[in-house]
Amino acid sequence: MKKNDTSWYSHSLHRTMPIATYGHLGFCLLLLPTAAADYLEYERFGLIKAIAPLIEAGKVKVYSINSINNESWMNKSMLPAHKAIRQNQFNHYVYNEVIPYIRNESGHDTFVYTCGASFGSLHAMNLFLKRPDIINGVVSMSGIYDLTEYTNGYWDEQVYLNSPYHYIPNLTDDWYLSKIKASHHIHIYTGSGVYEDPDANRRFAHTLWEKGIWHDLSVWGNDIKHDWGTWLKMLPHILETKF
Repeated sequence: MKKNDTSWYSHSLHRTMPIATYGHLGFCLLLLPTAAADYLEYERFGLIKAIAPLIEAGKVKVYSINSINNESWMNKSMLPAHKAIRQNQFNHYVYNEVIPYIRNESGHDTFVYTCGASFGSLHAMNLFLKRPDIINGVVSMSGIYDLTEYTNGYWDEQVYLNSPYHYIPNLTDDWYLSKIKASHHIHIYTGSGVYEDPDANRRFAHTLWEKGIWHDLSVWGNDIKHDWGTWLKMLPHILETKF
């Protein structure tokens, strides 16, 4: 499999950010790490290997970036308002640096989908919903879509604006809604086993349906827990059967 590691100094985040690329052709999948992990997490835990046949066949080209969760919502010594600032800087990094990099490398007409598991799924969903003009869809696995689950009771306008469960019900702008609805790839997958939260996924799915947003919700069984074994099964299944 063709792999490339590179990095650049991010003016959005004021630090150097690495990115790994796997493959040579296909639609582009942008991976967001699970918690405070790095850009090689998905390779390290075997997910890249699990989808290697699809990468090598030229169906999908994968990009993987670092998380900054340990500089925002997972940083217990940081003021909550500053965590929100860092979250928005991360969003800007993806929109203004990562997406242009992907399109310049893979083609300006290439479809780009965000993808993540656990905390990464919230980021993947949020990034897509806020900029459906430059991101074409999302694959979310074992996620929740209420940012207050990570804010320890803190609430402000920026938490609201990064919490899909809260802002989608109030979204009335036809420009955003039409572009979100135009996506054929909003995939929400979860298990029902240990540490999974299927009800959170059902609640968010209901929120999307209330807005007329088509999506693919799949809740797997009680034997499917919140762990890498689940995501190693889920992502190949989604890419093989839904794309």
